[in-house]
Amino acid sequence: MSKSSEIKLVAQNRRARHDYEIVETYECGLELKGSEVKSLREGKAQLRESYARVEANEVFVFQMHVPPWANASAWDKPDPNRRRKLLLHGKEIDDIREKTEQKGLTLIPLSVYFKDGRAKLELAVARGRKNYDKRTAIAQRDAAREAEREMRDARR
Repeated sequence: MSKSSEIKLVAQNRRARHDYEIVETYECGLELKGSEVKSLREGKAQLRESYARVEANEVFVFQMHVPPWANASAWDKPDPNRRRKLLLHGKEIDDIREKTEQKGLTLIPLSVYFKDGRAKLELAVARGRKNYDKRTAIAQRDAAREAEREMRDARR
C-alpha cells in the first residue's frame, strides 16, 4: 500500500454489522472543530450509540463521542457529543434521503478513519435485523467458515 492512500482506523462500530443488514455504504468527510482532529489522531472516539440523519439537505451524525484533547485550552473544548456535519455530494445526499424515506431503513456510522490525512466516516444505509435474522446470519457465517476449513483440509 502506498503512503498516499494509507488508512488509519480510529473507531469502529462492530455492533452495527450484527444488529443491522447493510444495504449500501458511503464514505464522507467530517466537519470537525479545533482540537477534535488531534483527539481523533490519538484514536479517541466512540460510535456505539451514534446515528445519522438528513436534515434540510445536509447530513449530520449525532452522539458520536469525541472526548476533548487533553492539551486543549478551556475555550477550545467543544461538546464531545455534539452533532457533526458530514460532507457529501448533493447527489449522494439525495440518494440517502430517498433510501431512508423507505420503511425500515436508517443511517448508521460504521467506522471513523484517516485517509490521506483527512478524517472520514463510513456511513451505511441499513435495515434493522430481528433476533431470528441475527441467528440465521450467525449460522450462515459459521457454515461458510466450516466449509472453508473442510476445503483447506482437503487440499492438504
